[in-house]
This record gives sequence, C-alpha cells and structure tokens, in this order.
Amino acid sequence: MTMIYHSKMIQEENFKNLCDLTTSLVGLRKGSLAYKSRKQEYQVPRSVAAVVARMVDDIHPNIIAKQLKRDRVSVYHYERTHQSNYSSFPKYRKTFNQVFNAYTHIQGSKRVFADLNHLKQHLRDHGVRNSDNHQTTIRISSGRVQNDVKVSYRDFYEQLEKCKLALVDCNYNLKIL
Repeated sequence: MTMIYHSKMIQEENFKNLCDLTTSLVGLRKGSLAYKSRKQEYQVPRSVAAVVARMVDDIHPNIIAKQLKRDRVSVYHYERTHQSNYSSFPKYRKTFNQVFNAYTHIQGSKRVFADLNHLKQHLRDHGVRNSDNHQTTIRISSGRVQNDVKVSYRDFYEQLEKCKLALVDCNYNLKIL
C-alpha cells in the first residue's frame, strides 16, 4: 500500500499559508476567512483563496472546506462562479489577481533540486539518514529527482519530521511506501 503524504498534511499547510497570505494582502485578521460572516469583505477573499488553492496546488475541496469552516459544496460553488465573478466583479478580479500573483511568486521561488546528489546532500545536512533496519520508505520528489529514505518503523516519525524540516523552503512531495 502506498500512502501519499503530500495529499493531506502538505496540502493543509499550503492552504493555511495561502489563507494567511490572503488575509494579510486584503488587510483582514488572520483566521478571518473562517468567520461565518457573509459580508463582502470576508466573502471575496474566502472565495479567492479557495479558487487559487484549487488552481495552483489542486488542493482537495475537503481540506479547503475544513479550513474555511464551510462545506465542500461551497468550494465547488466558488470554482463554478469564478469565471463570472472575474469578468464582471472588479473587487473580486483585483483581489484574485493580487492573491494569485503573490502566491504563485512564493511557490515559484521555492527551491527545486536539479540533481540527486544535491538533494541527498541537503537531506544529510539536516540529519536525514537511512535506517539499518529498513521496514518502510519515505520517497521525496523535488523537481525531476527523487530519493528514497529507508527507515524502520521505530524511527519513521523522527525521520519524517527531519525530512519536512529540511524541505520547508522547497517544492517537494512525500510518499510513504
């Protein structure tokens, strides 16, 4: 069985960061996208954050809905109305452009490893090691390279945390094999 680590934890972190970026850009309090308010000052950035998350990172609607304290149908509604809002609603368009440009700039500036040796050295520098007693594998993909870290069940969590810490400013995926 393959567990895709990226599909849950990293998507949750990315969407939380996107929400924080959105509130910062539009001058709202951190966490305010989850307010129950239907006021335009909250609704527009909430919708924009959901659409950007789906467009850029393909974040699962359940993750977006949970963070925004909405249901999954709301996320689908934001996606469905995006084109109409963008073409006819200047405030939405301005907010979308601002958030999309800032977020993609941040995502694009994250480090991607050009070759396997650099990735392996970076992981070693952060204490990521293969286990003598290999029982499972953490597969790290960044750019066009991937590296398998062979770990025991006993040191799995520690090595996974070291991998996440080492790759915090990198564009990467993790899979547990």
